[in-house]
Amino acid sequence: MAGEAIDRKPLLSKKLDKFFTGLADAWSFVKRFFQEVFLPPYEFKEVIHQCYRIGVESLPLISLTGFIVGIVFTNQSRPSLSEFGAASWLPSLISIAVVRAMGPLVTALIAAGKVGSSIGAEIGSMKVTEQIDAMEVSATNPFKFLVVTRVLATTFMIPLLVMYTDFVALMGSFLSVNKNELVSMSTFFVQVFESITFLDVTSSIFKSILFGFTIGIVGCYKGYNSSKGTEGVGRAANAAVVMAMFLIFIEELLVLQIVNAIRGM
Repeated sequence: MAGEAIDRKPLLSKKLDKFFTGLADAWSFVKRFFQEVFLPPYEFKEVIHQCYRIGVESLPLISLTGFIVGIVFTNQSRPSLSEFGAASWLPSLISIAVVRAMGPLVTALIAAGKVGSSIGAEIGSMKVTEQIDAMEVSATNPFKFLVVTRVLATTFMIPLLVMYTDFVALMGSFLSVNKNELVSMSTFFVQVFESITFLDVTSSIFKSILFGFTIGIVGCYKGYNSSKGTEGVGRAANAAVVMAMFLIFIEELLVLQIVNAIRGM
């Protein structure tokens, strides 16, 4: 037993060293982003191009998912509210749930899977095929062109996608409520907006910006530091998705605690 404990110490030490080294590298990567983002040249065309790829090309999947989420959550909530004779509160319940949590979280998770993996695979393939090295030789700043533009695009577009998801989810909820409770659209949306506070909207936007930055920076970091050929590209794409989703849940928890503390004041 003592021999096994002695044998495990070097392995544990190596894992800890690798973990803290990775944290230091990630911090340096984030710090470099904030340094580069304010320095010229500014790649506006590439930012717009990435915004199109991240935003417009994600609309079909976001639309379908948001619409289904609105219908499913309404249908799941109706029996519980009906037991207490409170089915008329469905619009208020749905609006609070969608705006506060479901809209930002669902959008961020979809974007982490679609956008995060794409960014990680794209930059990773450029890394292993030495295209990034070629950009450096040709006097182009690859970090600014590849990383800064994509992180800015995700930071800008995820909040817009979240607002769109909220709207689509509420429309799906309205169709379900209108079919079963015969509530008009004006009555439905009056109850929706009466239930939403300024804090709900601002916290949702803040979370969306934070989620967008996380998806972009994690995808770029994993892709920019990939290695070992095509296998490394696949690992970079997978790691970008897993790490982004994990951080999104952590950020959701932290922001929720802060918002609840503010709401309790």
